[in-house]
This record gives sequence, C-alpha cells and structure tokens, in this order.
Amino acid sequence: MCGIVGAFWKNRPHDAERLLGDALDCLKLRGPNDRGAEFESSGSGALAFGHTRLSVIDLSDAGHQPMRSADGRYAIIFNGEIYNYRELRAELQSGGEEFVSASDTEVLLRAWIVWGEACLPRLDGMFAFAVHDRQTNRLTCCRDAFGIKPFFYVAEDDAFLFGSTHPAMVALRGAPPRPNWQRCYDYLVHGDYDSNDETFIADVRHLPPAHLIEFDMGSCSVTRLAKWWSPSFVQRGEHSLASATEAVREAFLGSIRRQLRSDVQIGAALSGGIDSSAVVCAMRRVEPMAEINTFSYIASGTPLNEEKWVDLVNSHVDARPHKIEANEEDLLRDLDDLLIAQGEPFGSTSIYAQYCVFRLAREKGVTVTLDGQGADEMLAGYSGYPGYRLLSLLETSGVGAAHRFAREWASWPSRSYRLGLMELGRVALPDGLYAAARKRIGRDFQPDWLDIEAFEAHGVHFQEARPPRSKAARGRRVAEQLTKSLQERGLPALLRHADRNSMRFSVESRVPFLTIELAELLLALPEEYLISPTGESKSVFRAAMRGIVPDAILDRRDKVGFATPEQQWLTAIAPQLRATLSRDAELVPLLKAARLVAAFDAVIEGRQPFSWQVWRWFNFARWYVTTGVQA
Repeated sequence: MCGIVGAFWKNRPHDAERLLGDALDCLKLRGPNDRGAEFESSGSGALAFGHTRLSVIDLSDAGHQPMRSADGRYAIIFNGEIYNYRELRAELQSGGEEFVSASDTEVLLRAWIVWGEACLPRLDGMFAFAVHDRQTNRLTCCRDAFGIKPFFYVAEDDAFLFGSTHPAMVALRGAPPRPNWQRCYDYLVHGDYDSNDETFIADVRHLPPAHLIEFDMGSCSVTRLAKWWSPSFVQRGEHSLASATEAVREAFLGSIRRQLRSDVQIGAALSGGIDSSAVVCAMRRVEPMAEINTFSYIASGTPLNEEKWVDLVNSHVDARPHKIEANEEDLLRDLDDLLIAQGEPFGSTSIYAQYCVFRLAREKGVTVTLDGQGADEMLAGYSGYPGYRLLSLLETSGVGAAHRFAREWASWPSRSYRLGLMELGRVALPDGLYAAARKRIGRDFQPDWLDIEAFEAHGVHFQEARPPRSKAARGRRVAEQLTKSLQERGLPALLRHADRNSMRFSVESRVPFLTIELAELLLALPEEYLISPTGESKSVFRAAMRGIVPDAILDRRDKVGFATPEQQWLTAIAPQLRATLSRDAELVPLLKAARLVAAFDAVIEGRQPFSWQVWRWFNFARWYVTTGVQA
C-alpha cells in the first residue's frame, strides 16, 4: 500500500522538484517505509513520477518504485495490492517472463507489458497505478473495479497532474484550491458525495472505478477515458439455491485465502455484524492455526453497543481481541485530525469510530486489516433495498406479490409497512413529485442558510441526482441498483472513508467481498436469493456461512456496524461546535452564517428534529477553512 503522485508539464516549472517534494510530503503516512522520485525530460515536456511505500509484500529494496522494465521502456508507480500475484507470476513465467523480485508490483508491470489493458479484469486486488511507455510517449493510468484505491487528476492545457490525495494535488499545483460549487451544494443539501467523477475542489476529478485514462505527451492531451469493467444486472445461469450457496461459499473463502497473503502482521476490523464476523470466521476456516487479532469499536452504555456479538465471534475463533471506546470529548479532541485525514467533507460521526479502530490497529503493530466493506452493496444488505424489491415485484408479479413481501419485510425490527411504501415512493416517484414530497417534510432544495444567488451565479442545479432506471432492468430493480451502489452513489463514499482513515495510521485495509468474481456471481442470481420472500437480507450469504459463522450471528435481524451515538455526542459538545461554526461560517462565502447558526440552534434546542444535517454544517465549514479553499 502506497501513495503515488505524478505530473507531465509541457513547460517544466522552475520549481518542479519542490512541487513534487511537497506532494510526496503529503503522502508520507501512506508510505512511511520508502520514497522514490524520478524526472524524465523529452522534446514534448517533462514527466515526474513520485512514490511513497508502505511495505507489505517483499519488504526488500527490490520493491522500490518507480519501477522500470529491464529494457527501460516502461516505468510504473503503483498503489495497492494484487492478491493473485503468485498465480499471475507463475503464468507469466510459463510464458518465458523472468523476475528479479518477489513483489506484486513487478508482476503488475510484467502483466501490463505482456497483456496490456487486457490484464485489468484478471487482477484480483485493489489498485491505482500509472504506466509510462517511452516508445509511444504515452501515460496510462488505471483504477480498480470498485475504486478501493484513490486516483485524482487534473487535465490542463499544458499539464496533466495526478495523485492519491487532495493535499498532494494541491501541493503539486502550487495554488490554493477553489470550491466546486455543485458538489458543495450536493453535500450540504442532499448529503451526496463521492458519487461521480467530480470532487469538492474545482478541476480536480476522480478517475472513476474500473476506468483507465490515456494521456499523450506529444500532444499534451487526454486521448482516451474508458471503462474496462461494468457489473451487470442481468440474471444468468440456472443456479438452484443450494448450488448458489455453495458457489458463494467457495468464492468468498477463496478471496479470504488470497487476501491473507502478506509479509507483515494481519488483523481484522470486527463490528459484530454479519459481514465482519464472516470475514473473521472465514480467516479461521482457511488458516486453522493462525493468530487472529481483531479490532473493535465499543459503544458502551448505548443501544449501539455490539460488544456481546464481538465477544461471541472472538470466542468462536479464539482470536486476540482489541477494543476501543470513545466519547464526545475524544471526538472533539480529534476532530481536526479526522477532517484533515478525510480530505473532503463526509456523512456522519460514525467515520470517527472507524478512525479509532485503525489507530488501535497501528498501536498494536498490525499493518494489514481485513474488513467487511462492500457486502451490503453486493448482497442487498442494510434494510434489504425494499423500494427496489417492491418495484421488481410490481413489474413482474403484481400488486398481490408486492403486498405479501411488504407485509413480511415489515415484520423485522425497525421496519414497517408504511416505511416500505415510502421507500417505494422514493424510488418510483417522478422528480417533480419527489422534490415536492421532500419539501413537505422540511427538506427544501433551496434552504435559506445557503447563498442561493451565489450558487445560481456558478450554474448550480438545485436538484437531487436520482439514478435513472433502465427498461432492460424490468423485474431486476434490486440488481440494477446494486450495480450503481457498487460504482456510483454508495460504496465509493464508504471506501473513501476507510482508505483515508486507514492510511492516516499507515494501515492497509483489505476488502475481501470486493472481487469481480464474487460481484458477477451475486449480481446474476435471482433477487429472491439476496432478499428472501420473508424479508431476510443477504439470504444466500447467510446460508453460505452456516457452519463457519455462529448461528446467533447469522440469525441477527438488526444492523448496527461501527455506529456512534451522534445525536448524544453533538448535543453534548454543542457549545464548542457552535462557537467554531459561528467563526468558520463567516469565512465561507457559500453560506449565510447567521441563518446557518440559527438553524443549528433550532435543532440543538429541540425546535427542529435532529438529523445528520447538523454534522454536515459543521463538517463543511470546518473543512473549507482548514484546507484553505478560496472561492
């Protein structure tokens, strides 16, 4: 796991070495074990490659980057891990390729040389990398199928810049960042972020999941932006439930087995829910004698406390447990560090619980953790995507079938028949009716604490981006939405949180659910295998884990995860938050500070219902000020 940064300048700046050095300084926590930088000049301009390394596989100097091919034609910088590197290495060796290291970086470089971009779907891993081909004078940058590893870029008339973090990009550009007004609006009003290729900083873009971008240095232009893999919602195969259960079990255990490959100590993040418990129990299944360290956030004294489930799993696999608790005073102390680590605004204080877990792993000397992230978006978790499932049933089986499902689904905790119908409305209502319904319940698309005229001047669209529905997905609305959750709104934000939190403490976070093999298997199954007729979410996976995970975990009917008592915390520290918000909001030209503080007071004093909006107000204003954004 590493940090990468690079630039092509048509006219090399006089301080190029300083700019690259400053950018690499921003990546030191992503790669504390090694650092490399190279410049190469040609008639078309100057190319800079920089890399910081967190050593995980092949700890020797042979894994140093930038890495060049033996003939000098290709150079690569790579952030991530290729878990099936041993299998790929053996295949390449059988074709005559020779290796000088045991690193997965060299395997990736040789795979690119031999197979080109056709190697990408064959990679089981998480990655963001750039390859320079001297012969074609071309730079190719690629990102993994789910966007687990970050890749930001800026394409200008006379330069192409890229890197692993926002601060590195800002340092490389050598100029204060400017806000992306549309993304700021989307976050503040709709809680939407990391759902497309735009970031909170103007001109800085994400390379989307499963994409590559080609840059021609001769013409100083992007010549291609292409998607190399797309998940499909089409039902395929004739799996019985029994055969599907077996296939899911084998695919998941295979992923766990490959992701346990490491030359440093491995642990697991354990919340006590089905997903993280399955990861820990599967680790024991494939490595019966291994030492397993687990790391858990405990919300003692609150309804969110998962400790009894954490203890059950640890006892079941004979793990060495490590637990951490936190309160509002801890949050207040760590707030700025958390915000700086994330780089952009985010959704809720639950991200702080994850931050604490990764800090604990680092304190205990563990460099790699396995995590259950992505299971919900592959298996229709959370509350079971009820709106989409109801729409599928209406399109295929009629009102009666939808009514029967809604009634069964409503029998689970924290659900109701009315809530199911509301979810259906959220999915199926036309945009105009949806906006009217939102306003009726107090969620105005143009709140008075925003400077609406300023947003209008910057061309902002005052609407919520709702995913379109395809006619081809009739009867497959859950599967269709899962494909969007995996690569658009949903999982990308969660992966960003985990990547930034783990890298803050130089920990590599692996996500064994997120493989192309498992995604293609699950998304091709009948929807009732994912959400049973009784409303059970992750149904086929629960069945697949029988005999591996304790039944008490698999039979859970609630979902908590690393959640924090947000309302309790924010209310307790409201005076401190209000003081900071009052000061910071005055410095943010996008906001009307007095009205924003009045809205904050109304919520804290109980005159308005509590919502995540409180956190978004504070998070956004603090981010804007601490990162030096200038409108």
